[in-house]
Amino acid sequence: MPDKKMDKKQLEGYRKLILKMKENILHDIKNMTSAESGSAKDSSVDVSSHALHMADVATDMYDREFNLGLASNDRELLSRLEAALKRIHDKHYGHCTGCKKSIPAARLKAIPYTEYCLKCQEKMENGGGRRI
Repeated sequence: MPDKKMDKKQLEGYRKLILKMKENILHDIKNMTSAESGSAKDSSVDVSSHALHMADVATDMYDREFNLGLASNDRELLSRLEAALKRIHDKHYGHCTGCKKSIPAARLKAIPYTEYCLKCQEKMENGGGRRI
């Protein structure tokens, strides 16, 4: 059973913080997508008269893979932010999904999308990464 409930003002503050994080991530994804499409246009230009250096090709491939990794991380974070917004809506936000105790405000300010208190998070990570 949860220790204490957050008041509406606190919940609204966390909701705004999460929405701002979501907006920033969506903006980053949009910028990565437009940068990627810009480099794709550049690579479609006829360069038959120019020799492509292997290092340039490798750098381009690395950049694309790096951006794909970032986009994957961003999608995961977006999913966690959506889950946090749902917990706010369902009035379960701020309580550990493992032990049901309140998550300290300092942890919520640092990681507003967290589902676990620090103790349960450590147990989960030490238990091979499985969710409790």
